[in-house]
Amino acid sequence: MEKPKVIILKTGSTYPEIRDQFGDFDAWFLRNLNGDLDLTVLDAVQTPPASAPSDWAGIVITGSPAMVSDKAHWSEETARWIKQAVEARVPLLGVCYGHQLLAHAMGGKADYHPKGRETGTHTVRLLDSASSDPLFSQLPAEFPAHLTHKQSALELPPGAVLLANSAFEPHQAFRVGEHAWGVQFHPEFTEAIMKAYLEVQFPDIVAEGLDAQSLLQGVRPAPDANHLLKLFAEYLNARAMTK
Repeated sequence: MEKPKVIILKTGSTYPEIRDQFGDFDAWFLRNLNGDLDLTVLDAVQTPPASAPSDWAGIVITGSPAMVSDKAHWSEETARWIKQAVEARVPLLGVCYGHQLLAHAMGGKADYHPKGRETGTHTVRLLDSASSDPLFSQLPAEFPAHLTHKQSALELPPGAVLLANSAFEPHQAFRVGEHAWGVQFHPEFTEAIMKAYLEVQFPDIVAEGLDAQSLLQGVRPAPDANHLLKLFAEYLNARAMTK
C-alpha cells in the first residue's frame, strides 16, 4: 500500500535564534508525524497551495508569526483553499495560526485575544464532546500543552464542535465537518523549544506584566499533546486502509 500523501503548509518561520538551534516549523512536524506518511512541505507564504485539495490524503497547517486578522494575500488565498479542502472532506489539522486560519476560512473570527498573550505550558481540558471525537477521545480529560499566541479563534465557525478549552483560552480545540481539526496549542513543541520561546520573549513578557520566570519554571513535559500528531497520522493511515 502506498503511504498516504500529506501536505504540510508552512505559514512562516520561527525566530532565527530558535531556528538555528532546533530547525524551523516544518522540521518539528516532520519529526513528530510518524514514518508511514508521504510528507511534502509547501511554503504557503511564498506559494499558496494551488493543487486540488483532494490530491492529498491529509493536510497540516503550521503556526506563524503572522496575524490572521491582517488578511495578507497569501493567507487569504490559503484560507480559500482550506475551505475547499474541508468541503472536499480531506482530513486537516491546523495548529495555532493554522487553527485560527481554519476558523476564519470556515466563517469564524480570528483576532487578538482580549486578555493578551498566552505563553508557556498550561493545562488543556477536554469537553464532553471530545468523548466521541476520532482523535480527542483517545486523550486524557486534562493534559499539559505548550502555547504561545496573541491571537485566537474568537468565534468558531457555524456548526463547529468545541472539543477543549483552558483557563485562559475558551477555544483550545475544535472540529469542523467530519475531520478538520484546529488546536491552539502546539503538539509539535518540545520542552526545549518552549523554553527557548520564553527566553526569546522574556523582555516582552516582562513588559506585558507577566511573570516570565514563573512561566519558564512552569515548562513541563507535554506527552499527551505531542501524541495528537501520532493520532492524526494513525487516523490518515486507517482511512487509507479502507480505500
